[in-house]
Amino acid sequence: MKSLKTGFLIFAVIFTAVGIVQVRAQNEDAVALLKKMDDVMYSSKDMTGLNKIVLINKNGKESVREATIAQKGTDKRLFRFTKPASQAGISVLSLPNDVMYLYMPAFGKERRISSSVKNQKFAGTDFSYDDMESKLFSQKYSPRLIDTRDNVYVLELLPKSKKSAYSKVILYLNKKYFYPEKMEYYDKGNHKVKEAVYTFKKIGNYWNASQIVMKDLKKNHTTKMIMSGVKYDRGIPDDYFSVRKLKE
Repeated sequence: MKSLKTGFLIFAVIFTAVGIVQVRAQNEDAVALLKKMDDVMYSSKDMTGLNKIVLINKNGKESVREATIAQKGTDKRLFRFTKPASQAGISVLSLPNDVMYLYMPAFGKERRISSSVKNQKFAGTDFSYDDMESKLFSQKYSPRLIDTRDNVYVLELLPKSKKSAYSKVILYLNKKYFYPEKMEYYDKGNHKVKEAVYTFKKIGNYWNASQIVMKDLKKNHTTKMIMSGVKYDRGIPDDYFSVRKLKE
């Protein structure tokens, strides 16, 4: 009987050790996959483009806005509304080290966006300030590979920041090209509250998110962001991404 118990104990130890090794391997695979997505999303030196924003309420009524966007590297982004007149000039600047600024022409002064405010919606869209931030996903989230399907890897992303509004994000990652096809956002109660569906098109050597459809599942409200006129590697100077530039 003693030898039998010893055999079960050894089996349990081996089984547990194998399980730990498998989990570590899956986590390492997930980290590598998320970094591959970052490489695709931030592959160019810089980017400029036009953005058409379509807001659709629960009754299907649409309102349209237009904006410009400029990106450099992995941590600099300037987004500025140009139409309609009531929105023109509203801008958000994302800089390294989690620094973000908002400029509202009506007040004529920029203000730094605190971490607590980043969870709020940006200018009436279904994107939060956190969603608009220029930051590598591998820096924001700890990934875990939870499924492998015919065309996608399914990753669970856990926010590294405790201040995040999300408890997790479920990412559906294209197996062949490593761009996101869909992201599902869960609140602290573990309820799915938002969903983003991506359409990517290749422009030259780079994959571009030509359309992002973000839906607020609670309010049944949708925001479409449609990119056009995209240009890469134009040599945008660093000082373009400055607080001074917000007011121009």
